[in-house]
Amino acid sequence: MKKISEMTRREFVTASAATLAVGSFTRSSEEDHAEDRQERQSERGRGPFRVIIDTDPGVDDALALLLAMRSPELKIEAITAVAGNVPLELTLPNALRMVEIAGRDDIPVAAGAKAPLLRRLVTATYAHGENGLGGAVFPEPKRKPVPETAAEFIRQIVRKYPGEVTLLTIGPLTNVAAALQSDAELARMVRGLVMMGGSLSGGNITPAAEFNIYVDPEAARIVFQSGIPITMVGLDVTRKTSLTDEHLRVLDGEQNPVSQAAAKIARNAINHNRERGFLVGPNMHDSLAIAGFLDASILQFEDYYVVGYSPDAGDLRRQPGMEKDAAAQKMPIRGSAPTLAGNRTSPVLREDFVPNTKVAVGVDSTRFFDLLISRLSGKQGTR
Repeated sequence: MKKISEMTRREFVTASAATLAVGSFTRSSEEDHAEDRQERQSERGRGPFRVIIDTDPGVDDALALLLAMRSPELKIEAITAVAGNVPLELTLPNALRMVEIAGRDDIPVAAGAKAPLLRRLVTATYAHGENGLGGAVFPEPKRKPVPETAAEFIRQIVRKYPGEVTLLTIGPLTNVAAALQSDAELARMVRGLVMMGGSLSGGNITPAAEFNIYVDPEAARIVFQSGIPITMVGLDVTRKTSLTDEHLRVLDGEQNPVSQAAAKIARNAINHNRERGFLVGPNMHDSLAIAGFLDASILQFEDYYVVGYSPDAGDLRRQPGMEKDAAAQKMPIRGSAPTLAGNRTSPVLREDFVPNTKVAVGVDSTRFFDLLISRLSGKQGTR
């Protein structure tokens, strides 16, 4: 595959016309899902699993980091910061702050990309406040990042533990894409990737696009086409995880650094939402991705190919039980139409339908918040 930096704009557009939307795919059979659920259930309670968390804190990122650092199932090899919700000059110290609050001096933090691969940075300070933490103020971190860049640090760790490291990405995918571009063999060494990103049901930054994918769509394309086993936790489920005053009350009632920091961030985020006229509290997008990795029973998944096309959608819908018909799987996936200025035909991106992502389509919100609040407050969490 060409490096993204070597592609023309037309080549990129035709090769990834709808990655921003991350919508329209096809589903696997109920039998397949039952087997997947049984396999995932059998993995619960095992560990610890080696993970790298790539993040752009961010209110929900901060709580997700605290959740991860409070979870014994995870062996966190590194936290890598990326520009996204706020610039890197804020996401990096915010990540360092969360590590200090959690008392996890064993976890190295690396500074990542200051901007997307090809685009100008778009932030979400309107949602996360100017400091990324909803206005919650904490002391300057005393810890320093490692000298390696995030992309290089990811590459080193994955190569050190081939087949063992899962990437938990809760921000734009710039760092991961840069690591993959730097090492052609890296993708096959990654155990899996669990991302917060994408949507099958409309976006939160444009009518179609979810924020993390929108910020760096070129990076998203590289990741989705890398061959890494991907689990996508998008807006379809994260929108069902609103933080409430009762959650805040539980966090505020426990006198430990993590619970108090989480309560401070949560309080500011809830108040910020109310000031903007929202009827519900902020959604815990990133925490749900982490929680779904910790306890697979929280989410329900279906198999999709992440591109804006499906052999079973709209006027191509088939009778129940016919989705796996050979003809359906042979429907080509085409790129965008040629322009009037040229005589090229629409390229065929794929001859056959092959899923590349497990997408979360259902969530047990009660079970999720039981895990999240219990871990953050210091009480025993759901296993």
